[in-house]
Amino acid sequence: MKPLLSDIRVLELGHIVAAPTAGLIFSELGAEVIKIERPNGGDQCRARPDQSLFLTYNANKRSMVLDLKNPKGKEIFLQLLKTADVVVDNYAPGVLERLGLGYETMAGTNPRIIHCSIKGFLPGPYGDRPLLDEPAQMMGGLAYMTGPPGQPLRAGTSVTDIGGAMFGIIGILAALHERQKTGRGQQIKVGLFETVVFFVAQHIAKAGVTGLCPPPMPERGMGKDAGWAVYKIFITQDQKQLFIAITSDAHWERFCKEFEVHDLWEDISLRTNVGRIKQHALINERVKKIVGELPRDTLVDRLEKSQVPYSIVNTPMDLFQDPHLRGRGHLFRVTGPKGGSTELPALPMIFDSWQGPVRTNPPKLGEHTLEIMTDLGYSAEQIESLIQEGAIGTVVCDM
Repeated sequence: MKPLLSDIRVLELGHIVAAPTAGLIFSELGAEVIKIERPNGGDQCRARPDQSLFLTYNANKRSMVLDLKNPKGKEIFLQLLKTADVVVDNYAPGVLERLGLGYETMAGTNPRIIHCSIKGFLPGPYGDRPLLDEPAQMMGGLAYMTGPPGQPLRAGTSVTDIGGAMFGIIGILAALHERQKTGRGQQIKVGLFETVVFFVAQHIAKAGVTGLCPPPMPERGMGKDAGWAVYKIFITQDQKQLFIAITSDAHWERFCKEFEVHDLWEDISLRTNVGRIKQHALINERVKKIVGELPRDTLVDRLEKSQVPYSIVNTPMDLFQDPHLRGRGHLFRVTGPKGGSTELPALPMIFDSWQGPVRTNPPKLGEHTLEIMTDLGYSAEQIESLIQEGAIGTVVCDM
């Protein structure tokens, strides 16, 4: 079975998280992804001591060192562009244009090219400003909603960069579909600020409907303000955390019967979620008492048996031993150019028509420059001359 996107070639002009995430998703779906890296270090993530960020977002790619500031390097890029379907970049605003490689130049070289540019902002008053993940969370209202009152707090992952990359992928796939009809590519722009604003849409809606600014999540608590009577973390007898979510009348019935809270079940006013919310404090005190008298493993067994939604609170380290992830083989091992190694999660989707990628480790800096240049038709003598002129680079073993 061929990979789903085996006929798609992607050129990734990226660093850190946003564009590399888009490249990773494409590679996981079977596309050929060539990571174009600058001389003297490549992707900035390569310089980080533990390599974890580079390992996370760069498996299954080929690396080519190309100096886009060098006229001959630019010429090579344009030759490579003729063979490509997609370009993804997260360079600062105006960088590609200053290099003479803006979308107009790309489309003039290859009218079928689809260029996805992930920037801080979509065009508008802020359009030329640089922006990063964490300040985007601050500016877009996510940090306000996440932290305690007066203490805005970023989400515990690079959610803005990852989200921007995912919106970019959605746009690219739509553009590839459109290209089948028109024969022409197009440019797609994704804004990190606008990505966060989209994430916060439910809170924007609440502010618009009520005329009041919604309080941050820690102030609201979990449950009543989320629309459910029981929807929060409880502490078990053995001082472990357990999230319980009773979000339907059927959940409520099964919980009451499993834990023998007959008086609650017999109260007809609690048979609906609206009624339970009115008795939010009383119900949560009872659930807190039940949970506090039993060890976590016992509670997990009984909640599992009664099909009431629950979750233990995992750390990233815990996930390596999660029975579901291990049981379905969802984690795969990668080893970096400097020897660091870890397991990482696959994409959270499967296909009937394809079993998934044959994975390769994140590449050494410039590991595939020679073979890509050969594929483009350059001779050994031409390649050597271009190396000497600094237009391209080859393998750097410790990178």
